[in-house]
Amino acid sequence: MQTNTVCTARNRYRTLAAAAIALLVTVAGVSAHSTESSHARSGSNTTKSRKWIQTGRASWYGRRFQGHRTASGEAFDLNLLTCAHPSLPIGTLVRVTNLGNRRSVMVRVNDRGPVPTGRIVDLSYAAARSLGFSRKGSAHVRLEKVDGAEAALLNWPELGPPAAFAASR
Repeated sequence: MQTNTVCTARNRYRTLAAAAIALLVTVAGVSAHSTESSHARSGSNTTKSRKWIQTGRASWYGRRFQGHRTASGEAFDLNLLTCAHPSLPIGTLVRVTNLGNRRSVMVRVNDRGPVPTGRIVDLSYAAARSLGFSRKGSAHVRLEKVDGAEAALLNWPELGPPAAFAASR
């Protein structure tokens, strides 16, 4: 008779343990989901992976500014893959994707801007041509900051003042 009682107690314990584990897994899943969403900053500059992203209109500048000094001190070259951004540090690498045709190009921030209101970035003519909107003048784009290991793999040249600029200081 005693064996029956022990078996019944074990079965109750197993059922109770299984229910407790199921409850813990459910609570942990809900908790992880709420923590992830509560820590994400609102706005268009972040994603769940905490990578800097910005979307908006981009324009381009070219021939009229050819050879003029940029905020980085280098001469603007419309044939290089560069851009002007109001807040990203000079030298930052940015992947720009044209949301209209999904073309993407990597550019380096070397200037401040954009000059036109309502724009988030001014691209060089070469970047606009690569993205397929050089004839239109502007496009809806997504900017993604490239840093860490991804930037190191690109082997992009260091941004420093040109030799002529450094010598004149």
